[in-house]
Order: sequence, then structure tokens, then C-alpha cells
Amino acid sequence: MAAARDGDPGRLWFVAGRQLAGRGRQGRVWASPPGNLYSSLLLVDPCALNEAPQLGFVIGLALHDAVTAAMANTSGAGSVTLKWPNDLLVGGAKIAGILLEGRTVGTPGALAVAIGCGVNVTDSPEGTPYPTTHLAAHAPRANRASLFEALSAAMAARLAEWDRGRNFAALRSGWLERAAGLGTEARVRLPGGERHGRFVGLDPHGRLQLETADGLELIDAGDLYFPNLTMQSDVRNDAV
Repeated sequence: MAAARDGDPGRLWFVAGRQLAGRGRQGRVWASPPGNLYSSLLLVDPCALNEAPQLGFVIGLALHDAVTAAMANTSGAGSVTLKWPNDLLVGGAKIAGILLEGRTVGTPGALAVAIGCGVNVTDSPEGTPYPTTHLAAHAPRANRASLFEALSAAMAARLAEWDRGRNFAALRSGWLERAAGLGTEARVRLPGGERHGRFVGLDPHGRLQLETADGLELIDAGDLYFPNLTMQSDVRNDAV
């Protein structure tokens, strides 16, 4: 965001070996052991303000592309899934997370979006309330440099496909094809409490569609959990 305020035109990646002041979603603790990928992409005027949340699905698909490519010809390659709204899973265990931050900068006020993307490459956190894994546990030759190269190329391709939101319907369809827990029982933790139901899809704006006893509910943001989603037995997880 400092680069955006200084007039940078965007499409600029920042990559860190460690993030000493990194921030997790909703103020959660952020750990950054060396060897993992910590990257942020700055986009300036990527779309209209109301379409900016779609970028979470764009980077999610690019991340899926990059990790799947790194795991090509491995037993876990088919177990890479996207969990709404901002996680990537391998065999049901979290391997990566995404965080978007938007601000208006300059005059007359262009939209700047920082897309943060952290991937467990050689290490995964312990003591988390959910299973975690790292890329090297599935693809031993993987490293953060080659993964970043694949991610940056995939993101450029996905941004072109998205076309400033004009082609979001196609990306939404592609995201749902890779979605974790689609059609299964789910619970969503919200500031006002939890909602329970069945995850049935995304609406045209990317909101979660939760089929509950009271009918179909649309949820903009929240923590999604699948009580019956378990890790696949053929995927090794060294951290759990």
C-alpha cells in the first residue's frame, strides 16, 4: 500500500523470506518460518470497487494451478481443493491462505488492492485448530522460488481470463469445480453466531450459498467448517 500511495502503477509482486510484521485474517497470529512463500501482489485500478472481492477467487484459482503443477505425477495431485473464502487444501489439510486488502489512493482516488498469499512449502504450523500440511511433504523437490514463478505466471493468466470482472461467471464455475465440501454439511462462524446447513454453491457475486432449515442464505464472509470433511488417507501430513 505504501508503494501504491507513492504512485506505483501496480502488477507488482513483493516476496519476503520472512514477515516479521505479517497479519493474519481478522487479526490472527501470523507465523513465517523460513522456506515458505510469503508474497503480496499490488494491483492498482484492477476493477470497479464492488467487483474487488472477486479477486479472491482469481488468486485462489492461480494458487490451485501453481500447487497442482508442483504436485504433478504425485498421489496427492488430485486432492488439491479450494475452501471458501480464502484457503487452499491438500487432502483436506490447509496448505495456503489468502488475504485481500483494498484502499483508495491518490487523486481522484484509484482503488489499490494488495493480495497476500502465504504457502506452506517446507514447513507447516503446529497447534492449529485444523490440519495443516506443506508442499514438500507431497512434492519433495518443490521450493518457494519455483512455486512463486508458477504462481506469478498463473495469476497473470487468470487476471487476463477474469478481464476486470467481465468474465467472472467462468471463473466462478472453475472455482466450484475445485471446491472443498460442495454439497456437504457445513457450519459458518459469523460475528453474530454460527449458521448450519449445506454448502450448495456460490451466487453470481461469489457469496456462499448455505441451504438451511430456514431456506437459502447468502453469506459474504465468515469462517467455513465441514464437520464431515476428513483428510485423505493417501496424503501424508507431517505436521499433524
